[in-house]
Parts: sequence; C-alpha cells; structure tokens
Amino acid sequence: MTVNIDSGSFTAFVERVGKPLHQALIAAFGVQVGEDITSDALAYAWEHWDRVRVMRNPAGYLYRVGRSRARRGIFRRPPTPVVERPAPVSGWFEPGLSDALAGLSERQRAAVVLVHGFEWTMAEVARVWGVSFSTVKEHVDKGLGRLRRDLGVEE
Repeated sequence: MTVNIDSGSFTAFVERVGKPLHQALIAAFGVQVGEDITSDALAYAWEHWDRVRVMRNPAGYLYRVGRSRARRGIFRRPPTPVVERPAPVSGWFEPGLSDALAGLSERQRAAVVLVHGFEWTMAEVARVWGVSFSTVKEHVDKGLGRLRRDLGVEE
C-alpha cells in the first residue's frame, strides 16, 4: 500500500508541533523516555498522515499516542523523573527538587514543569492534553502545593 504524503505539509506540521510535543512528553515521562516516545509519536503521525492532518487537535492526539506507548511498557527502563540528579551548575538550586518532583503524580509533575519550567500557558497545556483550563490549573495548584509542603517552603 502506498501512502500519499505531502512532505512539505508534514515538515511544517513537525516544525509547529514537534517542540511542544517533545516538551510535554519529557515533562511527563523524563528525558530518556520522552525522547523515545516523541519519535514514536511523530513516526505514527507520518504513517497515519491522511488521518492526523485533518484532526482538530493533532498535537493532543500525538501526546496521547506517546503517553500510551510509555504506559504499555514498550521501553525496558521505567519512566524517570523529569529532573535527573542535578549536575553541578552555577547559581543556586534546591537540592531536594528532583525528589520532590518525583513524588508528584505524572499529571501534576508535567503541569508544573510545562507551566513553570517551559513557560507554557495553562491554556496551551489544556489544548495539548485535550482537557479544560480548570483541570490544568488544578494539577498545577496541587503540584505546587505538594512541592511547597515537601520542600518546607512557606507561601
């Protein structure tokens, strides 16, 4: 079976959604798994381009494709926290942040990292996840609350 793909439109699509998709999957599943499932999700888009290109929210759909592949255990290694043990950096950082982020639920961690780490708006996260703004806000608020509690930070 030959698939008719306009490579120009697919390239433009990847340029538009590739980076946000990559950031969202890394925020949820860590760097190693996020890299792998981003590639898998974009490969899925290429293979099913006739269907994906007419979707109302193709980035959200591909986010869910990557998420399901990670959850089905396609990878030998388990998902790792988004923040690995920190390497020496200049400036101040909270040494307990990695463990505190690892203690959040997947959605809380991803929401906090996307909004406060990658500077996405909550509306952008909601659009990619295919959920309401208030759902994203709830995950961010609960995640930040737990981080503050776990790190002993007063508001």
